[in-house]
Order: sequence, then structure tokens, then C-alpha cells
Amino acid sequence: MIALTSYSSPSTSSLHSSSIFPSSNSNLTVHCLTFTRYGSSKVRSLHSASTYKIHCAATKPAKSPAEEDWKTKRGVLLQKRVRSMDVKEALRLQKENNFVILDVRPEAEFKEAHPQGAINVQIYRLIKEWTAWDIARRAAFAFFGIFAGTEENPEFIQSVESKIDKNAKIIVACSSGGTMKPTQNLPEGQQSRSLIAAYLLVLNGYNNVFHMEGGLYSWFKEGLPVDTEEE
Repeated sequence: MIALTSYSSPSTSSLHSSSIFPSSNSNLTVHCLTFTRYGSSKVRSLHSASTYKIHCAATKPAKSPAEEDWKTKRGVLLQKRVRSMDVKEALRLQKENNFVILDVRPEAEFKEAHPQGAINVQIYRLIKEWTAWDIARRAAFAFFGIFAGTEENPEFIQSVESKIDKNAKIIVACSSGGTMKPTQNLPEGQQSRSLIAAYLLVLNGYNNVFHMEGGLYSWFKEGLPVDTEEE
């Protein structure tokens, strides 16, 4: 903060502290101080009514929910009782109890092959912009199965809401599946696109969310019913 001072005369002068505001986006509260000088006496007063909010420009975009630490996401999934199931149970529940399989892979992968009756909403899409910050964020996704050339889909929840009712029972699936189960090498399980999608769904009011463990790799390996969309 920079203080500007001015004197009107040797005998009667006022010194006012004023702020230089670097931008309009901060949360700092500033009180203006007025120092008044009359002859040889000094009077100092604090004008508490003169309160300003300083808003500093962010140096980088805010973290999205999908970028939260896996430990945080896993904790919410466990709290919301998101249960994992294998592919055969997922198929049975789809047929007998009208569960919806939500395939969150990219659209191109979905068209190549997907479970019969599955709905596709990609949680990551092909990259549209290549700013330095975007590149850095996408590099971080590589640690948990987000492939190069894709970015977070900002319309994921909106697209799901347009296709699936919030009371529906949803089984979220991706290629690898990931797991919430702890192992010796992975004490907190393994993050995946389907688990990230499940996390976003429960945050946005979906209360019947399940997770396909083993992913669509296991679905195809088991020879379960598949559809394709040839162009």
C-alpha cells in the first residue's frame, strides 16, 4: 500500500492516507486515517466509517471440484455411500432394476463400443485452447488417468441433468474404473474418470450414484452386451 501526503500550509495542514488499489478483486479491509495538524498540536483520528474493500486480481483460476485432492473426493464418496460393483452386477441391475449406465469416456471412444443402453456424457473433452495455464492443469490430470489432448468438460453436470433425472440410479463407468478400496500399494485406492464423475454427481444432488469397478475394460473382456455407432 502507498500513502500519499500533502500539506496546505505550515500552520494548518492535513495529512490524508489514501490507498492505491491494484485491482477490483480483493478481500482486504482498509480504514482511512486522517491526521490533522493545528499549529503545534496534533490530533489523530480514525475514520472507521471510511471502509473499503480491496480486490486483488487472481494470479490463476480457482480450483475446480474435479481438481480437488483425491483424498477429499474419496472421503465424500464414502460419506455419500457410493458403492462400487463389478460389471456383471452392473448388467443385472441395468436389466432388472432400470439402473442407468453413464459412460463418461470421450464421445469417440463411446461410439466405437459401449454397453447396450448406456448414456454418454464425457467428463473430459478434446482440448479447445492451449494457454500456458491450461497446459499446466492438464499435465496434472495425467497422474490419474486423464489422457493428453483432453480437458475438463465444463458442461458435464448440465449435460447429465438434460439426460438423466436426479432420482435415477446411476452406474458411472470409464475405461479403467479405478477403485476406492485400499491396497498395500494404494492405501487410498486409485482415482479414475468415473470416480471423479461420481464425485461431481453427488455434489450436485444425485443421491443414487454407483461406480463400475474394473471399468469398461472388464465389461468388454467379459463379453457383455455391446453397441457401436458407426458413422
